[in-house]
Amino acid sequence: MHLEEKTISSETIYEGVIFTVRKDSAELEDGSVARRDIILHSGGVCVIPVTENNEIFMVRQYRYPFHEITCEIPAGKLNYGENHAECGKRELLEETGFTCSEYIYLGEMYPTPAYNSEITHMYLARGLEYKKQNLDDDEFLDVIKIPLEKAVEMVMKNELKDGKTQLVILKAARILGI
Repeated sequence: MHLEEKTISSETIYEGVIFTVRKDSAELEDGSVARRDIILHSGGVCVIPVTENNEIFMVRQYRYPFHEITCEIPAGKLNYGENHAECGKRELLEETGFTCSEYIYLGEMYPTPAYNSEITHMYLARGLEYKKQNLDDDEFLDVIKIPLEKAVEMVMKNELKDGKTQLVILKAARILGI
């Protein structure tokens, strides 16, 4: 059982709207037992909308845990059982007002694999067409447009701190030859 752990016990200690917290005991490969605190999350989707001029749309919003405004690509939480491709298209429309004719899957990432079960699916959207922004009732954000090349520079200067945003910007730039 090299590099594996066996769950011995599991107890749910909190159930919230966004996540559940579980306390587990796990047997390690040497037979010892360790406590594992796990955040169970339904997952998320992020989408980088890229114009024909290689500009991207991002959202500026207040992030309460850090008490600051961040600049991120459009993203949202998956509902349990929801198709991630459809969720990403929904979030793109809700947050930016855009639909797309080309939608490319860029893979998945584990934002914090040590204690969180969240998987974030990543997409590149092209062939953008503006319809109408439709924010959730508790969602307040500004949409901005910047050149993808400038966004890469912002990642490299640590001006964009959100992990999914950094990763998707770099992936999109590589794919598009920026």
